[in-house]
Amino acid sequence: MPVNKKTSFSILYVFLAIFAVILVHDFIVATQKLEEIPYSEFKSLLAAGKVAEVTLTQQRVTGMLKPQDISKEQKLFTTVRIEDLDLIKDLSAGNSKFSGTIESTFLRDILSWVLPAVVFVGIWFFVMKRFGQGQSGFMTVGQSKAKIYAEKDTKVTFADVEGVDEAKEELREVIEFLKTPEKFTRLGGKIPKGILLVGPPGTGKTLLARAVAGEAGVTFFSISGSEFVEMFVGVGAARVRDLFEQAKGKAPCIIFIDELDALGKARGMGPMAHEEREQTLNQLLVEMDGFDPRIGVILMAATNRPEILDPALLRAGRFDRQVLVDRPDKIGRLAILRVHAKQVTLGPDADLEVIAGMTPGFSGADLANIINEATLLAVRRDKEQVGLPELQEAVERVVAGLEKKNRVLNKMEKERVAHHEVGHALVALSFPGADPIQKISIIPRGIAALGYTLQLPTEDRFLMTKTELENKVAVLLGGRIAEELIFGEASTGAQNDLVKATDIAKSMVKSYGMSEKLGTITLDRERQPLMMQIQAPQEKGDYSEETAREIDCEVRRIVDEQYERVKRLLTGRKAALLEGAKRLLEQEVISGSDLKAIMDKY
Repeated sequence: MPVNKKTSFSILYVFLAIFAVILVHDFIVATQKLEEIPYSEFKSLLAAGKVAEVTLTQQRVTGMLKPQDISKEQKLFTTVRIEDLDLIKDLSAGNSKFSGTIESTFLRDILSWVLPAVVFVGIWFFVMKRFGQGQSGFMTVGQSKAKIYAEKDTKVTFADVEGVDEAKEELREVIEFLKTPEKFTRLGGKIPKGILLVGPPGTGKTLLARAVAGEAGVTFFSISGSEFVEMFVGVGAARVRDLFEQAKGKAPCIIFIDELDALGKARGMGPMAHEEREQTLNQLLVEMDGFDPRIGVILMAATNRPEILDPALLRAGRFDRQVLVDRPDKIGRLAILRVHAKQVTLGPDADLEVIAGMTPGFSGADLANIINEATLLAVRRDKEQVGLPELQEAVERVVAGLEKKNRVLNKMEKERVAHHEVGHALVALSFPGADPIQKISIIPRGIAALGYTLQLPTEDRFLMTKTELENKVAVLLGGRIAEELIFGEASTGAQNDLVKATDIAKSMVKSYGMSEKLGTITLDRERQPLMMQIQAPQEKGDYSEETAREIDCEVRRIVDEQYERVKRLLTGRKAALLEGAKRLLEQEVISGSDLKAIMDKY
């Protein structure tokens, strides 16, 4: 909510004034009760001596008739003047008083050139206002678009932020400085000018910044990095200057720039330079150098791509403190679920600790989505409370997608999908250390999944061994190999499994140094932080063609070894594969414990 509102001139006032002048003129003319008569009738009245006086203009003849009755009422008339050389002679012969006057065309002339100009200016203002996307007009294009929240409007505190306890502790010092700056300045200390919140999408970086402002009770300026850059040269730099000027006037306060990478990308990156963005970044660097932190202005920013930021932004004296806002652990996930569940009516069986254990790697936004999806499911089922089945179904919906019960598979496809999914599950149950199997389903989900095997880790993991990675490759290959054993050939359903298996094998060779042939070296260029979990575009590393061929051979060797390993396993457990697939075809969904019981029989 903006703190200051500026009054703006409206073109509507001009139209109203012109309309009022026209109304007054028409009213004056109308009150005179002029009667329009033909020119021939005027000449007849003049010849009969009934015209008392007339006034001649270039275009009109206006006059007054002599009273014809005892009321002595004089009637007014007007007629169009026609080129008549005998008019003056006739007026003199009829003893009529006459005079001439020059007709005033001031109003008509004014309207003839002012009105088009006013219309043009009005259209120009309208277009510029729309072009400015809600700003007060084109003249304000250089003003900051930051949303300003007053102290009472933030309404977010640390009680609303869970799962990022370490980040909260690091930011408490900022709150203390904003509340009692003399506590730090008495010994000559300075608070960091800039605080950069780094973390994956959805972990609560923006919420955390607003909570800092809410805890400190100061004004909060919020703007996105992309809002600085416009098509007009110099607009971004002007907005940076205006933002810092506003902030100094509202100190103590917090300036928060979301998605800093849109503004602070390293200069000179890419095939083309972006002069406007770089000029805006330069202005930001200048402003950060120029303001004194003792006045109580704290600059905070958030990004999930810190590796592409300009080094000048990250040096000491600018964004010199980086706070990691990572995905929460199990305790953090449970706390986040409880925060979002406050607005929801939970049933007695809704154990949020179970859901926290089912969701390793989920961000705060994902967990909020789970609570919302579970609530919607309960409403569709006409329930008064949200129970554990709805919460578990919501987890599956987020992980695997929406069920597509209307997507009907033919008998052959269902059999192939059933054997494919049971093949995955049997391999996972056979190798120690693999994630436990919770559910196996042949109900289509999401965009392309015709079935799925739900594996849920029992604990948070941050490191993986070579054996565990090989087991992951093996589980991914289990579905394709099961199809080959039962049907004699593979289908296209294993395409996504092969992509994932190849990526894992490639990472083992190029990144983790897990190839005996290539040795303990990494051949990848600088990778994204592991917390990002975003597949970067494949680029050729700084190595020779011969090394590239050896990498390909090692990747193929790892995948081929796991292929043979899984083929031997499933060949020995073919009976369990067939019975598990038969059970899955009958029920469409079976649990991991059901398949484990079938496997133990053989």
